[in-house]
Amino acid sequence: MASLVTFLFSIRGAFVGLVAAAIWLRARPASPAARRFLFSVIAVYALASTYLVPRGVSRILRSGFHAVTTADLPAGRTAIVLLGAGAVTVRDWSLNSLSMLQQTGGSRVLEAFRVYQLLPNAVIISSGGVISSGSREEPDGVVMRDVLVDLGVPASHVIVEALSQDTHEEAVLIAPMLRPLDVSHVVLVTSDVHMRRSVAAFRAQGVEVIPAIARDPYESRLWRDWLLPTEQGLDASGQFAHEIFGTGYYAARGWLRF
Repeated sequence: MASLVTFLFSIRGAFVGLVAAAIWLRARPASPAARRFLFSVIAVYALASTYLVPRGVSRILRSGFHAVTTADLPAGRTAIVLLGAGAVTVRDWSLNSLSMLQQTGGSRVLEAFRVYQLLPNAVIISSGGVISSGSREEPDGVVMRDVLVDLGVPASHVIVEALSQDTHEEAVLIAPMLRPLDVSHVVLVTSDVHMRRSVAAFRAQGVEVIPAIARDPYESRLWRDWLLPTEQGLDASGQFAHEIFGTGYYAARGWLRF
């Protein structure tokens, strides 16, 4: 399901939809249904790729969350759980590699670092494996750990979880990692649209968290990038759809507790 949603809300999905509509019109040029289908494909992808649309609709997922402050952080030993969002690895002709965070992942790491500065004795669990089996990408948990250390977090304060492939697995794997740490509180760092499902997934594993939403990396874009179709808008629609379908799937499997 996740791969289907990713495909539908992509340039490839839009291309396949337009090609299908063109083939239908070619075969049945007088068909009102074919013309309606073409118009629907154009309208849906125009709206889905306009960043203002998914950002506005996603308020149903973002409501109730805010940027965490010192007032939200009680005293006591704390663990900061940082959820990955995908990294990319590039290689040169000598097969030297360089792994980098994408924008969403970068915003999450910056938020984890900001929270760490408020809780300098906290331990950070940097979580995320590779999404596809056999992938040559570096695990998210490792890439984010390296960035955190570069930002100034002592390596001894960062624990890596690099086996998970989705939010449910992150919650399942991290819950037992927290017990020997003897922490009083857990701060969960992820994107605002992802937070509601993440909180419920951790609660289902017996872990109550303090949500710390990362800032939207696209919110400071120029007005035209909010009002005109862009690839980032299509990606935002895909993230929203992924959360809606993911929440339904997780709830059906009993992986959430609200």
